[in-house]
Amino acid sequence: MKNIYYYDTILGKIGIAEENDQITNLIFDNEQIEEDTDLKETNIIKKAISQLNEYLGGSRKSFELPLNPAGTEFQRKDWLALQQIPFGKTVSYKDIAEQIGCPKGARAVGLANNRNPIPIFIPCHRVIGADGKLVGYGGGIDKKGKLLELEGILLNK
Repeated sequence: MKNIYYYDTILGKIGIAEENDQITNLIFDNEQIEEDTDLKETNIIKKAISQLNEYLGGSRKSFELPLNPAGTEFQRKDWLALQQIPFGKTVSYKDIAEQIGCPKGARAVGLANNRNPIPIFIPCHRVIGADGKLVGYGGGIDKKGKLLELEGILLNK
């Protein structure tokens, strides 16, 4: 059974979900989660919100959480590559496509990023357009901009 618990953050209301002691989802206030989910704050969810609050407060640069995003093999490859992007750095969709062995797959990378079920913990916000501009983010461009600013990155929106 999947558990979820909601918190108020500087980014608005965020839900963190886990199943079998692994984080499976991070939900922004405008998203829905599966119906068969219990509202319950578990130890791993408490650990996740603690680390998230440290990150949002500027004292954490990486996460140490067991993550288990559900997705296709391509999506999981993409999400693994996203986790290699260092705090305070950005890359383009093309960069990720090349890294995962699909040099012409920038659009596919964009679609995989859009389906990332654990944003922030899997930092898809660090992927920007080839022109250096903010493009696409499931939580909204404003949240993407705030996350990048938190990491010391100022871009043209």
